[in-house]
Amino acid sequence: MIRLIGYLFGMGAVLFFVAAIGIALYVGGVTRDLPDYEVLSTYEPPVTTRIHASDGALMAEHARERRLYIPIQAVPDRVKAAFLSAEDKNFYQHNGLDYTGLVRAVITNVENYSSGKRLVGASTITQQVAKNFLLSSEQRLERKVREAVLAFRIEQAYSKDRILELYLNEIFYGLNSYGIASAALTYFNKSVNELTLPEAAYLAALPKAPSNYHPYRNTDRAVARRNWVIDRMVENGYVKPADGEDAKAQPLGVNPRIGGASLFASDYFAEEVRRQIIARYGEDALYEGGLSVRTTLDPELQVKARRALQRGLIRYDTKQGYRGPVTNVSISGDWGIALAAVDPLRDLPEWQLAVVLDANNEKATVGLRPKSSASGKVSEERQTVALSGSDMEWAYRVRTDDKASKVKTVAEILKPGDVVYVEEVKAGEDGKKHILRQLPQVQGAIAALDPHTGRVLALVGGFSYAQSQFNRATQAMRQPGSAFKPFVYAAALDNGYSPASVVLDAPIQLVSGGELWQPKNYGGGSAGPSTLRLGIERSRNLMTVRLAKDMGMNLVAEYAERFGIYEDMLPVLAMSLGSGETTVLRMISAYAVLANGGKQIKPSLIDRIQDRYGKTIFKHEERTCGACTVTDWQNQQEPEVVDNREQVLDPMTAYQVTSMLEGVVTRGTAAGKVKLERPVAGKTGTTNEEKDAWFVGYTPDLVAGVFIGFDTPTPMGRGSTGGELAAPIFNEFMTAALQESRPVDFRVPPGLQLIPINRKTGMEAQPGEPDVIYESFKPGTGPADFFSVIGMEEYATGEEILNVSPQANRAIISGAGGLY
Repeated sequence: MIRLIGYLFGMGAVLFFVAAIGIALYVGGVTRDLPDYEVLSTYEPPVTTRIHASDGALMAEHARERRLYIPIQAVPDRVKAAFLSAEDKNFYQHNGLDYTGLVRAVITNVENYSSGKRLVGASTITQQVAKNFLLSSEQRLERKVREAVLAFRIEQAYSKDRILELYLNEIFYGLNSYGIASAALTYFNKSVNELTLPEAAYLAALPKAPSNYHPYRNTDRAVARRNWVIDRMVENGYVKPADGEDAKAQPLGVNPRIGGASLFASDYFAEEVRRQIIARYGEDALYEGGLSVRTTLDPELQVKARRALQRGLIRYDTKQGYRGPVTNVSISGDWGIALAAVDPLRDLPEWQLAVVLDANNEKATVGLRPKSSASGKVSEERQTVALSGSDMEWAYRVRTDDKASKVKTVAEILKPGDVVYVEEVKAGEDGKKHILRQLPQVQGAIAALDPHTGRVLALVGGFSYAQSQFNRATQAMRQPGSAFKPFVYAAALDNGYSPASVVLDAPIQLVSGGELWQPKNYGGGSAGPSTLRLGIERSRNLMTVRLAKDMGMNLVAEYAERFGIYEDMLPVLAMSLGSGETTVLRMISAYAVLANGGKQIKPSLIDRIQDRYGKTIFKHEERTCGACTVTDWQNQQEPEVVDNREQVLDPMTAYQVTSMLEGVVTRGTAAGKVKLERPVAGKTGTTNEEKDAWFVGYTPDLVAGVFIGFDTPTPMGRGSTGGELAAPIFNEFMTAALQESRPVDFRVPPGLQLIPINRKTGMEAQPGEPDVIYESFKPGTGPADFFSVIGMEEYATGEEILNVSPQANRAIISGAGGLY
């Protein structure tokens, strides 16, 4: 018997050793090509790039995996406790594998297998780190063995806190959220340290199967799983039983952050920043690099710019008449459900969609679009309001197929089932009313920058970003018309001419490649010999062409490129009237050179970019200040900022142009349209057939430009000039933008002398002479001693047909016929 026992023991030992050798060989084979776990030490997960306004407000986020990486020290203990209770309560005791949990899982799986239930796992947090970072998710024995071996090695190489940090920042929580910080923002719009006990428990319940515990589709299951986590926290001693019961009694409380971060009215600006980052660093850096971008955007100015542009576009559009409803829906059943299915423009919160329920001669009754919850459930509340015919007089002009007809009743404008936009506005002292709105067809842009730094403070590229993402401030190439003329005059003043130089304002003919071009002044007519000041104040095309011809278009092209308006300007006379194409941003950057005394600037929407570690990798400010880093004052001199920017225009020339552009506002084409009670200079621009309307202007410390026009260049109607359409928008924006700042005079460079001249002849005025203006002259220059007119000699001898370069193509010539 003893011999038999010994024999059996020996056989068992042999079998054991054989099995051990077999297992060792199997494990060795399976783990021969294990991935290098040391990559965890240099792990850089895809992290969300965040874009901020100049005041730190979050504008936008960009990510393929929405993740914000935070160190374990920033994770509160209650959040750690929730995840440990849900996933691995013995995490801080085991060495990578939880043998107790493994035995418990085996017993549970035997029971589940026999009853047909789903099998459960027993992976520790360390094993999940090994799987998520280094292995696949395939359900195979080989993967589990590799996972266990890697878990042992990871535990030996890294601290428990480091492993937990990797886990919390890597896992997927649903709703495109990766990492605990992103999940807290996505589900509760909170930072991690603001999470309550039930909120932390719900997030800890998600990694198991986010879709199974969706807060809206599977609310009951989500609450049950959250409460299970809370019970485990109580069982493990992290939470008092009474606190656990209170937490379980609370609703799920999910407050989703739909669409990520968004700063009101900043869409066009944020999108342009996105494009610039991709152009500079590539898409991977934007969507995975975790960049922190501080932009130049001033949120308050942005809102004011948006409001001014929208009001201006609406003013023009309403004069054209009513074009019909957004769409039509049936009102036979629950009109609220039908109307809720129509999506409004998300960036027009001031406007509401409404459906016409009834209309008679004098008014219409409309139902407002009911609100929807984050889960998409439509509110049961129904609200109706009245639209008075007296408040929609503009709509009595109904447009159909580009033809307008007058109607007499509201019922002829609005029909039951029509879906329209309405806006609630003030009525009297305390009352409110709703008025009819429609989306303008005409579009436009406005942008503003600091002329001393080039920081773009506001940029709006259209009426509504949700309606059209095309940015008309940076992407639309349009003719600036007479808004380009100041740079023709700047080139002249920088090269021997003065504001008192006299140019003939009379008809002229030009021939190019057999094509005859006869530029005209807006409205026709001519004024004869006139000073440069009068020419720019009244925007005389004939004078500008003669001036450009006299000094040569090569010089004008050089200055246009120096100011950054064009990159390679064709040196033909038609271009002197602004028939080339450029952008609003380029134009305000060029005007900024006039405003700052001739210094070249680089317009920038970005102040600074930092990488995920906080290292600055881009900074717009190129000026240096070595003494600006001192921490205290010890009677030292004020630090000096070294300005190494290129001087592209004589400061005296810049002031001379500014002085003439002040005249445009006070006496010229913008008179009565720009009414700022402070020094302001600017220029209108209107292209042939009123297809583009511009105004670009500035005070000593702020430059702004406005463009109005249809996306497909189309005549806007007689009188739709820069002075009529664009200048009032500029005026409204600048009035609001500068309301809290004191007026500042334009800075006069030392050495300029003011001499009274005759406004018509440009010669020095005699005492008592009428029509006198003080004009600025550079040292060594002054008004002419005798009356001389540029272009008079050719006009007097009849040599007015001028042969110009055949390079001037027909499109450029035809586009400059009536610029204003």
